[in-house]
Amino acid sequence: MTARDLQVNADERGHLVEIFREDWELYDPDPAMSYYSMSYPGVVRAWHRHDRGQIDHFVCPTGRIKVAIYDDRESSPTRGELDTFVIGEHNQRVVRIPGDCWHGFKTIGDDSALLINFPTNLYDYDDPDEERLPPDTDEIPYDWDETLQG
Repeated sequence: MTARDLQVNADERGHLVEIFREDWELYDPDPAMSYYSMSYPGVVRAWHRHDRGQIDHFVCPTGRIKVAIYDDRESSPTRGELDTFVIGEHNQRVVRIPGDCWHGFKTIGDDSALLINFPTNLYDYDDPDEERLPPDTDEIPYDWDETLQG
């Protein structure tokens, strides 16, 4: 799980933010597609993971989301660890998520949020690469209503 701050180029007209560049090592391998989803305030979209080597890259250009990633991979040195990131219009970052880690996000604040993902695998409509758990599962030590400290 890694994150990269995105440069916000702002002037009196607004701002421009690069969210993908082929020369960023963060996007290795290159994305196969991109999509965006809009979520209303307080919505939790979790938990899921991928078993076919997909890596996700989350960017939130508007609104704010709290991303949580839980590593339960047996051979991983970070097994049992949970990372959280708050990203959005006032904290422009891209979060790289190993697809075989459980992950999800919650829209925080009073506004809807847009999430853009750059996955490394194409979505397979006939055989989706998704394993799911409910947001309140006992298998992951995380409470989506928990307030971040710091």
